[in-house]
Amino acid sequence: METGYTKLTVCFDPPFWICLYERGDARSWEVCRIVFGAEPTDGQIYAWLLENWRKLRFSPPLGGVRSPETGTNPKRRQREIRRTLEARGPGTKAQQALKLQQAEGKAARRQRTKAERQAEQDRKYALRQAKRVRKHNGH
Repeated sequence: METGYTKLTVCFDPPFWICLYERGDARSWEVCRIVFGAEPTDGQIYAWLLENWRKLRFSPPLGGVRSPETGTNPKRRQREIRRTLEARGPGTKAQQALKLQQAEGKAARRQRTKAERQAEQDRKYALRQAKRVRKHNGH
């Protein structure tokens, strides 16, 4: 039987209070960022989650968390952790997942606006062509 977990972290990210809602299992891990204005109470957070949990947009699934290997030298393990953190870049895993989600949203938004811009150009071209036909209709 596979078990999963969820975790809700409330923190102050000036000037707003945010909640990081994480969910995952052994194979994947996702995160969602919820922004509150003023400091929310536990009841407000719970009520908000009950109303809006279906609307939450999670980051794309990331690989599961590996458990540390047992029986290895703790100093070596610490060096390996430090190397992976340096290679991964700044920020926590949740922050990196949110950046990935933001980048995907940005790409989708660019694609959508490009399609809208092209549709508008096509519409204007069709209007110009119709106007040309109308002008030359009587001659």
